[in-house]
Amino acid sequence: MRVIHVDASTATILLTEAPAPKVRDRQTGEIAKDAVSGEALMTIGVVYIDEGESSLIQVTIPESGVTDGLTVGAPVSLPGLVARPWQSVFNGRERHGIAYRATAVMPGAFQMAQAG
Repeated sequence: MRVIHVDASTATILLTEAPAPKVRDRQTGEIAKDAVSGEALMTIGVVYIDEGESSLIQVTIPESGVTDGLTVGAPVSLPGLVARPWQSVFNGRERHGIAYRATAVMPGAFQMAQAG
């Protein structure tokens, strides 16, 4: 599937959920791993605010990309943020959505509003 690079340079991104291991199999508790590197994956919740609109999204990051100094409610930076549309059939029902992934999550800064 296509990967869409997200330009977050004008967005304010606030951490809403602290990093937690991404669970691959809820029945066994198996942690998801990156298909290429084998590294454990983590998820975070953020609110993405840009051009007067906001969205709550989950973002997957490699465990090594979680930096110190993260605070729920504070702004964060998500370098390498991409969106990947997905679809699947589960129990005969078609599902679809957008998966977000970044190379890291680190403390960020609030965007300054432009006077105009």
